[in-house]
Amino acid sequence: MNIDYDKIISMNNLPPKGSRVVVAMSGGVDSSVTAALLHNAGFEVIGVTMKLYEAQKKGKKTCCAGIDIADARNVCKKIGIKHFILNFENNFKDSVINDFVESYINGQTPIPCIRCNQTVKFRDLIDFSKKLDSKVLVTGHYVKRVESEEGIQLYQASDDQKDQSYFLFATTQNQLKYLRFPLGHFSKSQIREMAKLFELNVALKPDSQDICFVPDGNYRDFIKKTLNYKPKKGKIVTPDGKVLGDHNGILDYTIGQRRGIGIGGIKGNTEQKPLYVLDIDSKLNKVVVGPKEKLIKYYVYVKDLNFFSKKLPSVKFDAYVKVRSRRNLISAKIKISDIEKKTGIVELLKPESGIAPGQACVFYDKLNKLIGGGWITSGEKRLS
Repeated sequence: MNIDYDKIISMNNLPPKGSRVVVAMSGGVDSSVTAALLHNAGFEVIGVTMKLYEAQKKGKKTCCAGIDIADARNVCKKIGIKHFILNFENNFKDSVINDFVESYINGQTPIPCIRCNQTVKFRDLIDFSKKLDSKVLVTGHYVKRVESEEGIQLYQASDDQKDQSYFLFATTQNQLKYLRFPLGHFSKSQIREMAKLFELNVALKPDSQDICFVPDGNYRDFIKKTLNYKPKKGKIVTPDGKVLGDHNGILDYTIGQRRGIGIGGIKGNTEQKPLYVLDIDSKLNKVVVGPKEKLIKYYVYVKDLNFFSKKLPSVKFDAYVKVRSRRNLISAKIKISDIEKKTGIVELLKPESGIAPGQACVFYDKLNKLIGGGWITSGEKRLS
């Protein structure tokens, strides 16, 4: 394949050739190709890998663990660039893991990838990159960055299956001034083709999973081991308070869950409908279950709103929203209820059954531009 390096530089507003740039390298194919691309385009590239946690199990879909650090080091050696390894384990634990654990204990469903971007990647790593006199920090995120009079904007990636704009809704303008994302205009297949072209040994490496520090996917055991936490037994109830059974800890439940509730969908369920987790009450240590139709929400409450334009759209505006990273866009009306407190209400024009506190609600316009977003605190079928 032919690679137009000048086009890549201009489309991504990269500094002049020969400039020093830092590439965040996780050990995966995306960041490895990013480093190789910029090196071949004529930049002085420095690869930086963060050691974020001590992997308890070796998984094929990890990032920032021992095997991934070795992969990043080998790629840097292959393309002939300097490589630094930063031990950010304490930073990661304080900013990401502790938040992850506390969120689940409080009955929420957290997104550690966003917290990691907000803190360790786009705070600590930017600080280190500036100390190296790097002009920019470049990452392998699939998102398009465009500069305009209204500020730096983000757009969904060309490859909608790999688009990561949802995970970047909380990024600030100051961070965006220093960040670059050259993969946003490519498809995943093109990136793997480039990896083969550059003869990188990670060309066929599987993508990392969302929760990198829980490689086996068992976040419940991870939390119990992390805190030496002993879950408290409680009641499983219907929305009207009828007790259907007992649970062994709210950690075992997430909003929308159907399987593994622990009551067999029989006791007290006279209509024999499948039961889903509707709510998790951490204060009363109760899990509320009911039929799927009771999961439907039309209104979503959000906090910690972040917008990309210098001016707020308005107190009320129309947009398309995502309430989960892999959910389709939904037409919605957004109302900013308190500008200073950064809270708002999102009215969905189509019902959604995947509303969970701790997830993000992200806003887009009709041109796939990221307007902003906030953290979900609750959802309702109708306004109270």
